Amino acid sequence: MACLLEAPLRISVLSEVTATSRHYVDRLFDPDPQKVLQGVIDMKNAVIGNNKQKANLIVLGAVPRLLYLLQQSSSSLELRTECAVVLGSLAMGTENNIKSLVDCHIIPALFQGLLCPDLIFIEACLRCLRTVFISPVTPVQLLYTVPTVIPHLMSLLSRSHRTQEYITQIFSHCCKTPEHQTVLFNHGAIQNISPLLVSPSYKVRMQALKCFSVLAYENTQVSMTLVNVLVEGEPLSQVFVRMMQRDQPIEMQLTAAKCLTYMCRAGAIPTDDSCVVLKTLPCLVRMCSKEHLLEERVEGAETLAYLMEPDVELQRIASTTDHLVAMLADYFKYPSSVSAITDIKRLDHDLKHAHELRQAAFKLYASLGSNDEDIRKKITETENMMDRIVSGLSESSIKVRLAAVR
Repeated sequence: MACLLEAPLRISVLSEVTATSRHYVDRLFDPDPQKVLQGVIDMKNAVIGNNKQKANLIVLGAVPRLLYLLQQSSSSLELRTECAVVLGSLAMGTENNIKSLVDCHIIPALFQGLLCPDLIFIEACLRCLRTVFISPVTPVQLLYTVPTVIPHLMSLLSRSHRTQEYITQIFSHCCKTPEHQTVLFNHGAIQNISPLLVSPSYKVRMQALKCFSVLAYENTQVSMTLVNVLVEGEPLSQVFVRMMQRDQPIEMQLTAAKCLTYMCRAGAIPTDDSCVVLKTLPCLVRMCSKEHLLEERVEGAETLAYLMEPDVELQRIASTTDHLVAMLADYFKYPSSVSAITDIKRLDHDLKHAHELRQAAFKLYASLGSNDEDIRKKITETENMMDRIVSGLSESSIKVRLAAVR
């Protein structure tokens, strides 16, 4: 069957398949609908947090049967909803699980489910779709193959906070190319998603913000439209400025700063606008300080480098803001033997990704010093800077080498 696990994994998993797993699948074929429903509910409880059980059930052919029950108009609404929930749980397992689900054509089946008027069933289908689409192994193009899907998803945004959260998360993960941006833009993404920026739900606000970040990236049409949008009478750029305030979560500050950065680079906001000079740039410099997580420092530095790359005045302002040049020197010392990291998993993660900090620092140094001789002099006089560049040229990561060359 096309949707089974790959051969080597199939053999290893099959050797561990238990009679219990077979029993769960057999119950899906019972002629009594109530027993089928109870079987699906028991299966749901059995797979929570149990990746081995999930793999067993996939190998034993549970997915095609669950999809069949989900699509049958003769199935009760409760049964169809429970099937969507179990499929969503299976999708939360390994990447191989996701591949198996996609091979079984779960995405078109769930899209079909969204045509049902029942909100609880719609939310279960969307939750499962969200889990499938945010996996790196799912081809994002599957969102765009049927032309009616995007407009239907837009129409479901008004149904509940959950539909808003799941749909905007799907959009932000599946918007990877200028063509994707155009499709979403043409189907009213801006007018449909902008009201969500003032939602009472943090998750909805955050996912809506991420949508605007991917829509505006290197896109003049989107950026020029965003600059004229009002949200409850307030310009969208001011909504983004409020989201960059220090009392907001770091993730929100950083994503709002990216939105304004992309709008500025697209020419929708002048580089000397106060929301860039006094809000966005200082926010991004703040993100470079060592009190932030590694990925926040990387994203902050790379976004700041992109913001000021073509503008000498922004480079001059940044070079004198919060000792930025000296702050970047810490990117090469992290994590050190005295790093205040008590979480072993975090330390392990940071050791594996420390090269990303060095790459981001080289990019930001290159951007800072691209036009002004005084800034270049300041950078080269930074402690051990020339040694770091030379050592960066021989790093194993090609991205670090390229950044050092710049």
